[in-house]
Amino acid sequence: MSKIYIIHENSEWTVHLTRRLEELGLPYEEWHLDEGLVDLTEAPPEGVFYSRMSASSHTRGHRFAPEFTDSVLAWLEQHGRTVFNGSRALRLEVSKVNQYTALTKAGIRTPKTIAAAGAENIIKAAEKIGTASFITKHNRAGKGLGVQLFHSIEGLKQYVYGPDFDEPVDGITLIQEYIKAPEPYITRCEFVGGKFVYAVKVDTSEGFELCPADACQIGDLFCPVGEEVEEKPKFQIIDGFDEPIIEKYEAFLKENNITVAGIEFIRSEEGDIYTYDINTNTNYNSDAEKAAGKYGMLELAKFLGAQVKTLETV
Repeated sequence: MSKIYIIHENSEWTVHLTRRLEELGLPYEEWHLDEGLVDLTEAPPEGVFYSRMSASSHTRGHRFAPEFTDSVLAWLEQHGRTVFNGSRALRLEVSKVNQYTALTKAGIRTPKTIAAAGAENIIKAAEKIGTASFITKHNRAGKGLGVQLFHSIEGLKQYVYGPDFDEPVDGITLIQEYIKAPEPYITRCEFVGGKFVYAVKVDTSEGFELCPADACQIGDLFCPVGEEVEEKPKFQIIDGFDEPIIEKYEAFLKENNITVAGIEFIRSEEGDIYTYDINTNTNYNSDAEKAAGKYGMLELAKFLGAQVKTLETV
């Protein structure tokens, strides 16, 4: 009998999926690829393979997990195995530069962004971007790594040349124009099987804590909190969300062989949508899902189960 193989490096994020697989009685096996071996002279087992490798693995002591996963995915794909979120998805997961170039190619608008390596070039990039306010972020990110909001070049210099500078794991810092929204929130669209499942409204009034599974607090030194707001859920699934951008996102995922993803966008004061992040290792907020009666991991487990059944039929 074929299995579902889950490739990952963080059991805390994966247990929500394995619980759903167990509920549905589906056979599975976890491949925790923080280390291991791959024998290129042997064929991989039959089954359905789903990668949840994360760009932020290095923050959990798994520095080379993405690189090793890339080798395993190449081996699986060489042998024609059914792989979801394979090597192309991983390439986008670990590089926002790759994300933005792919999104732009697909006709999806992104914030103006400059990639820089080296302290002096980070400053030059900020001077070149030409906006009063701008954001820094890591090229290989996840969990909001390196995200800081600045309102001056001088503030950036103090950060870059100071003791608190957060060096990106790949040495690449992005300088990005700051998109001011009329209301303090962003929208995250979730996809399973390449198809839209639901959209989540994420409150950003207290900073850029945008990951539904592992919030990433950004200190208020560079990012003002703003006025007090009435207490409300940080994550809310939007009822009846139907935006034209969804069609573009689904076409983009298909073009780039991405099966499961969370895509985030912000709407400017002028009403323009800017897409700024693709999470191929997407997570879901349990409170928001319970309130809406929609469950991403359940949909994912059903999808993987259907793929196993199809494989066995073939």
